[in-house]
Amino acid sequence: MTRTPAILLGRDCAAVRVPSGEGAMLPSGIPVYLVQSLGGSFTVQAPTVGGLFRIAAADADALGLEAPLPEAPKPAAKAGPVDEADVWRALRQCYDPEIPVNVVDLGLVYDLTVTPVPGGSPGDGANVAVKMTLTAPGCGMGPTIAADARARILALPGVASADVALVWDPPWSAEMMSPEGRRILGV
Repeated sequence: MTRTPAILLGRDCAAVRVPSGEGAMLPSGIPVYLVQSLGGSFTVQAPTVGGLFRIAAADADALGLEAPLPEAPKPAAKAGPVDEADVWRALRQCYDPEIPVNVVDLGLVYDLTVTPVPGGSPGDGANVAVKMTLTAPGCGMGPTIAADARARILALPGVASADVALVWDPPWSAEMMSPEGRRILGV
């Protein structure tokens, strides 16, 4: 495997340690290697600090990169109904920082429901609830991945609230991946 050229961090940069999920501050000037750039975040290897780290799109400048533009959802009326297809599209922009496959094609999303706001009018939007899992129960990145999914859902027009719950039953297995996920991973 060919290693990408080292990038020297241009400034101190907040990061999340993978897979523990702990916050970290990577110091300016250290070399990092870009491992993955998917879903608007960056996974870097930082040998001098030890390990993998996820860097948010807002900190792309520390890597000397431009922040990636998020995929635009299909236009929907602000006060109109939430299109479930838009929610699935938004979830396909969420990635595990160690695996180059989105959470939908990895088979991590177990349930998605869109319900009108109780007692509201059609223009009051909808509540979205997602049940998802991780490839390993001990992964500390769960809250980070769930927060990413929640933020993407809340950004959709017509969404009043979003709840992303991590569940462990049934346990995830590679058989849950979509054909596209299997193709990307070569399984």
